[in-house]
Amino acid sequence: MTKFPIAFQSIDWTAVARTEHAGDSGIAYWQTRLLPGLRIRIVEYSAGYVADHWCEIGHIVHCLSGEFVTEQIDGDNITLKAGMSYVVSDQMNSHRSVTDQGATLMIIDGDFLDRGTQHASTST
Repeated sequence: MTKFPIAFQSIDWTAVARTEHAGDSGIAYWQTRLLPGLRIRIVEYSAGYVADHWCEIGHIVHCLSGEFVTEQIDGDNITLKAGMSYVVSDQMNSHRSVTDQGATLMIIDGDFLDRGTQHASTST
């Protein structure tokens, strides 16, 4: 495993710009902090959000507020509410997010979840 030294630092999320990403329906707003081999995001899904793709990148996802469903390509659906998390490595399970009411998440991904691809700066 490649190690990337990251010095102690704090993140003031109020100072991190938001970018808009359209889903099949609804909007996702991302605040992204890139570090060597690591991407940390606060992602806010609007009500009625449905992701526009099936994702194969690994993540650690923690629901900060609201509720969303992680649909898996095999048909399994997992509902996460505030205080719940999931973790998956790259290419282990295709998934996408859907929410009726909206949700805010912290999503962490990077090379430590890598099963053979480099992705810390990808747009998924």
